[in-house]
Amino acid sequence: MRVGIFGRSFDDSFIPNIQVLFNTMKLYGWEVSVYQPFMAFLQPRISMSFDSEPFNKHEDIKDKIDILLSIGGDGTFLETIHIVKDTGVPILGINTGRLGFLASTSKDNIKSSLQDIKDGRYRLQTRSMLTLVTEEGLFGEDNIALNELTVHKKETSSMITIHTYIGDLYLNSYWADGLIISTPTGSTAYSLSCGGPIMVPGAQDFVITPIAPHNLNVRPVVVPDSRTIRLKIEGRGSNYLCSLDSRSVTIDSAIELVVRKTDYEINVIQTEGQNFLNTIRNKMMWGLDRRN
Repeated sequence: MRVGIFGRSFDDSFIPNIQVLFNTMKLYGWEVSVYQPFMAFLQPRISMSFDSEPFNKHEDIKDKIDILLSIGGDGTFLETIHIVKDTGVPILGINTGRLGFLASTSKDNIKSSLQDIKDGRYRLQTRSMLTLVTEEGLFGEDNIALNELTVHKKETSSMITIHTYIGDLYLNSYWADGLIISTPTGSTAYSLSCGGPIMVPGAQDFVITPIAPHNLNVRPVVVPDSRTIRLKIEGRGSNYLCSLDSRSVTIDSAIELVVRKTDYEINVIQTEGQNFLNTIRNKMMWGLDRRN
C-alpha cells in the first residue's frame, strides 16, 4: 500500500496520535509519502523510522499513491482536493479537533480505521464538486470547490444585486449581502448557516442560497447540477468578494461568473461504522433531549 500524508500544523496534544499513525503504517509495511511542508512540521515532533518521499503538488502523487490521509479538520480536507484533483486517489480525513463532516475519523479511531483499510473493510463515497469559469481565469487551475462558491459585498454596507440565470433562463435578481452556490457536500457548511437545506452526498444538485436577502419570501433553490449557473453582480461599490471554499479574490461588476459541475469527482474513504447519516446526527446532536 502506498500512502500519502497531507496536513497542517496541529496542537501538541495530538502528537501521540500521529505517532500511533506512523507506527501502525510501519507495522503494516506501507510505503509513505508526506506533503513536504507538513514533513518539516512533523520531523522535530515525532519519530519516523523509515524513509519518506515528500510531495508538493498534484503531479507528485499521480499514479504514485493508493490513498491519501488528510490530517486536520474540514478546512485541511478542502485543501487536499487541490493535491488530488482528477487522480481518483481516495481520501481519508483524520480529525485533529472536533468531529468534522469530511474529516470524520477521530484520533481515537486511527488504528481501527487503518486496520479496516488494510483488511479492505471500507467503501468509497463519491463527492461532486463545482468549477468556476471566467474569461479572466480568476483562480487559475485551482478554479474548483468541494463546498461552495460565494459572492459577497465588500466595500459598502449596502446590499448588492446578483442577477442569476440557470442556463439561459433568468431565475431572479437577489438583493442581499451575497449569494452561495453550494454542492451537496457544501450544503452542511455556509449554505446551512444561511438557511439552506441539507443534501446527502449522492444528490446531483446545486443549492442557490441568498445571504441575508432583503425580501423574506426569497428562499434557497435546488437545481440539477447538470445545468450551468450564471451570475452578474451590481451594487453601489465597485468591488465584490468571490470565494471558492477558503480562497477569495476581489472582482468587479464587469466579470460574469459561470458555475458548472466539475468533470470528475472526489473519492472519500468511509470505514466500518462511518456514514454521512451517523456523522450528521452526531454533529447536529439530533435526538439528544434532556427530557429523555
